[in-house]
Amino acid sequence: MRALGLDHGSRRIGLALSDPVGVFASPHGFMDTHPRKRLQKRLQALMDDKQVGVLVVGEPLGMDGSVGAQAEEAQEFVTWLRSWVSVPVEQVDERLTSVMAERAMIEGGLRREDRKKKRDAVAAAILLQGWLDTRGQGHES
Repeated sequence: MRALGLDHGSRRIGLALSDPVGVFASPHGFMDTHPRKRLQKRLQALMDDKQVGVLVVGEPLGMDGSVGAQAEEAQEFVTWLRSWVSVPVEQVDERLTSVMAERAMIEGGLRREDRKKKRDAVAAAILLQGWLDTRGQGHES
């Protein structure tokens, strides 16, 4: 079963999928966060289509580990997910994933307008890959 990485934002959610074996993460676009009913239908369809067995959601902590407004929003999103999904929902520290995504795209030669469209999905792939790597080392998340 695959893992689905979610990089939650106030307007949209970046998506990333693992390969079926759970070794590699790849960007998979984004979805608008509202309206929630539409988001729920789209996420459920993706989860069913790709046989997702776990959701991995980024937790946007402050650089000092503090919980700010973004982290509280993300926690509310996780609570909402857990109220209707039938698979485990895990959280992972996502500090610096957006910065890392931006740098990787710049190094890859993507133009600014292309980077803006792909940033959320690339950040989701980075956080999901970190989670996959940790699991591959025999650690539980």
